[in-house]
Amino acid sequence: MSTKKEGKKEEPIKVRDLDITVIRKPIKHMHLTVNPPHGGVQLSAPLHADREMLRLFAISKLSWIRKQIKAFQEQLRETPRSMVNGESHYFQGRRYLLEVITHSGPNRVEWQGKKLRLFTRPSSSLENKERILREWYRSHLKQQVPPLIDKWSPRLGVEVNHWGIKVMRTKWGSCNTDKARILLNLHLAKKPPICLEYILLHEMVHLLERHHTARFMAYMDHHMPDWRLRREELNRAPLAHEDWGY
Repeated sequence: MSTKKEGKKEEPIKVRDLDITVIRKPIKHMHLTVNPPHGGVQLSAPLHADREMLRLFAISKLSWIRKQIKAFQEQLRETPRSMVNGESHYFQGRRYLLEVITHSGPNRVEWQGKKLRLFTRPSSSLENKERILREWYRSHLKQQVPPLIDKWSPRLGVEVNHWGIKVMRTKWGSCNTDKARILLNLHLAKKPPICLEYILLHEMVHLLERHHTARFMAYMDHHMPDWRLRREELNRAPLAHEDWGY
């Protein structure tokens, strides 16, 4: 999750065997994050912080960094998608078996019981079947998000001018604070609804506080006291296979 990139300066540093991306921002304190899917390490730092100071800070956090990376590496991942009968797919945190039905009508996906039924033409390629399922996920997210924005906007006292859905490699969401524009990762459609709400609230709180400061955390604690449990649930959920849109 991130805010607007304008004004940021990126540079790499090496700490022991770890490659860390330093992003300099107009902030007062340093902040470390380990990002999915592979545990890339990012250090947000003040614009004029000394490189040796950055290294020492990262070294002091090595144990925590390695723990986070290990968790990502051990996290359950989907196998490469073949889009065939009996294949497992996830929707709203639950596992479903795919049933591919060839017919001459329009392409569509039906959600029935423990199955996702994909109706497609006999000539459909793997890529086309993936596209049909992606758009079905997108359509469900588009239904889920507006009520959540309507719920949280008055509570936070903020307005979201625009929101969208995009496949993102290392973020579950992002926020452009100047334009009040939020992007959500398409793969959130696969995760439990409480995870979607957590990510959306996180990005909306950025409209009150741009950076992950103590003030930001206080907002999260006040409005969603169980946000850390939701984050853990999101991190436990299977990651999408990289070839599926990542």
